[in-house]
Amino acid sequence: MGQDDLSAAGTSRRLCVFNLGFLTRPRIARILTLAGHPPVLALPRAGQPVGIWGASPTAWRGRSVAHRRNCPIITVEDAFVRSVLPGRAKGRLAARGPLGLLIDPDGLHFDPARPSRLERLIGQPLQPGMTERAVRLLARLRAADLSKYNHHDPALDPPRPGYVLIIDQTRGDASLQGAGRARFLTMLQAARDEHPGARIVIRSHPETAAGLRPGHLGAEDLRPGDEICDVPVSPWRLVAEADAVYAISSQLGYEALLAGHRPRLFGQPFYAGWGLSVDEMPLPPGRRGDAPREALFAASHLRGPVWYDPCRDRLTDFEGALDQIEAETRAFRQDRDGHLAYGMRLWKRRFLSREFGDAQPLRFAKTPGPAVTLAWAGSVAAVPQAIRVEDGFLRSRGLGAALTPPLSVVADDLGIYFDSTEPSRLEQLMALGPPPGGRDRAQQLIAALIAARLSKYNLGGGIDLPPRDGRRRILVPGQVEDDASIRKGAGAERTNLALLERVRVENPDACLIFKPHPDVEAGLRPGLIAPEALAALADHVARKADPVALIEAVDEVWTITSTLGFEALLRDRPVTVLGAPFYAGWGLTRDLGPIPTRRQARPDLAALVHACLIAYPRYRDPLTGLPCPVEIALHRLAADQVSHPPALRLLAKAQGALAGHAWIWRR
Repeated sequence: MGQDDLSAAGTSRRLCVFNLGFLTRPRIARILTLAGHPPVLALPRAGQPVGIWGASPTAWRGRSVAHRRNCPIITVEDAFVRSVLPGRAKGRLAARGPLGLLIDPDGLHFDPARPSRLERLIGQPLQPGMTERAVRLLARLRAADLSKYNHHDPALDPPRPGYVLIIDQTRGDASLQGAGRARFLTMLQAARDEHPGARIVIRSHPETAAGLRPGHLGAEDLRPGDEICDVPVSPWRLVAEADAVYAISSQLGYEALLAGHRPRLFGQPFYAGWGLSVDEMPLPPGRRGDAPREALFAASHLRGPVWYDPCRDRLTDFEGALDQIEAETRAFRQDRDGHLAYGMRLWKRRFLSREFGDAQPLRFAKTPGPAVTLAWAGSVAAVPQAIRVEDGFLRSRGLGAALTPPLSVVADDLGIYFDSTEPSRLEQLMALGPPPGGRDRAQQLIAALIAARLSKYNLGGGIDLPPRDGRRRILVPGQVEDDASIRKGAGAERTNLALLERVRVENPDACLIFKPHPDVEAGLRPGLIAPEALAALADHVARKADPVALIEAVDEVWTITSTLGFEALLRDRPVTVLGAPFYAGWGLTRDLGPIPTRRQARPDLAALVHACLIAYPRYRDPLTGLPCPVEIALHRLAADQVSHPPALRLLAKAQGALAGHAWIWRR
């Protein structure tokens, strides 16, 4: 949780506050309460702490009361990874609040007048394993392109490489400790003197660029060839392309330090004085001392903040907060400009509006056109420019054909996973491999999925298999014969009958267990095999059977493109494919179908799982409505914390009655 030596969860000590923001911003109040400091608007009794928000305009009230009553002060500030949008932004997305707080009983991290808790943590020796953890998580933070605010656009290029970066800040920023325009002009002149002839890039603060607060430097301070960078470009890319970095107290200066720069500092931020920067205003001798970058990052991101998991409503560690902000940011980046959707069935529009409507409300088009940006994958032929949407691989407790809303969808801007005839974003993720820490996360996810016995639809059921008779048991999952994965990914065998015939020819002595597809069993989609043909080919028909139990009970799986083949791989069962499903062609399956030659990567199972279950889908928590990481979706499915609207059940029954007229209800 990152709350070393704080009075934390389990030891409640109320925090007397005199700023209504502590009480009117629910997430801030909740984090403080979980951390053992429930905020109350009250005069403190002897020894009770008084809470103030950093160096805000209202902080004097708390300081005055604390001084008169001889009470300790606890300062509260946003953590260094806060949210998608800046705190002063407007709208539903901005109202979520921070994911973490710095709760400091010693001082204020940006006030050098006295040591803060953060400074004290940096000066402490790192515990065993902390250096490695800091290195791993810093690499993950950079790979995910995450910062304090995360509304930047990774697709935007920074200025042409080879510049000196000057970092501006907003006027009145408390961390400037009174520094004004004169200090910024002094810093700018020093950069010109120390890098004669160099191109200067002035980075505006995001709130200045958004028109929320003025900065200190502007166009009047430029010389020919210089430029102002006020577009939402990635902070990490911006510092990576710079030859030198100048800052006063900005977090971007700290990120430059973490990225390997030795920034020139004209203030006294918490990251100055550790031998990692060139300090124009050095602290008194002996105040700090040399420290590695890992010590600073461990203090600022791992040990110092109190992190919050808004989906589980509990404190978490930095990894948990990183999982959450990554999910929220991925959704925002894809939806930032809003969407016009086409081809979305009426019953899906409610959950799609929630999934894609955080940044701007989702709009629906009645006809195809060039303005459409989002389309259900089956309708994309009419709008080829649109992002293709489909169900994810960890979907629900219930069938899609029964109109059960999904917990996950994929939104692919290149192709779609089931169409092997063209590249997809999933294939690109497979080729790139997992990011730092991704393989370990995927292995933990595999273990959790197996322990929770989860699959795509999670319908439950049992199995009633005949006793073992010495023959190999082969599971043959049936499919919906007009499914897009068959139309776009099948080989020579395109029906359940042809599949079963091929498996029997290739395995004459095996015990074949055929599992009808749940949609077909429910009478909602085509794919039935005539009873006499089924009896002649299969040794057992596992009707309404639990797929997980079946996989565990067999020796191998043969399929055309079924997702059950992917679930078998997770459980270490050999899989033979006759088509080209998303999980084939990577060296993990026996491939007898038309595998695209472009699938040249050879990932291990963890890399496959990271791409398919972590990096590719988007998940939405059914309880809080927030974008969430896969681990939350897994938890909700395992606990059956998912909704099943009664109206949809009635509609599903009507749909089943019209299964032979699918053209009516599938439009």
